Amino acid sequence: MTKRPILIHPDPRLKKVSAPVPDLSDDLRRLADDMLETMYDAPGIGLAAPQVGVNTRLIVLDCVKAEGEAPRPLIMFNPEIVAASDERSVYEEGCLSIPEQYGEVERPAEVSLRWIDRDGREQQEDFAGLWATCVQHEIDHLDGKLFIDYLKPLRRQLITRRMQKLKRERARV
Repeated sequence: MTKRPILIHPDPRLKKVSAPVPDLSDDLRRLADDMLETMYDAPGIGLAAPQVGVNTRLIVLDCVKAEGEAPRPLIMFNPEIVAASDERSVYEEGCLSIPEQYGEVERPAEVSLRWIDRDGREQQEDFAGLWATCVQHEIDHLDGKLFIDYLKPLRRQLITRRMQKLKRERARV
């Protein structure tokens, strides 16, 4: 497994809609494994393929945070929300592509999801709480949307300017 560099906003690749996965390949499975390693190392709870520069509908997540609780890494090819609750929840979201910046985002509190797992089998599961927020956040990445797109324009511009400055600073190093 290989850790991959994570793209930092603003990067045009983060705003593109990702292509569906037609067939699973060993390369795609390797990409998923690399993404899990990259996500855990960051550390984060979710990562979408566009964040590592790959325009493919693939996300990985693991929202287990409790000390001593076994990790639950999920690999989802072509994830699709098939139902969402009317009930809403607000979480302060962050993003590995927008380091150290956070904002409150309102989303459906529960979602039902369908996806293809690492072995090519179709899965369906309901998610609530942090898992629901995380999976919606990652699917947004596949549609070229970032959590800051939900924020007020002034706040979004401020965060974007901070990211531009961070990128300039990292480029000098």
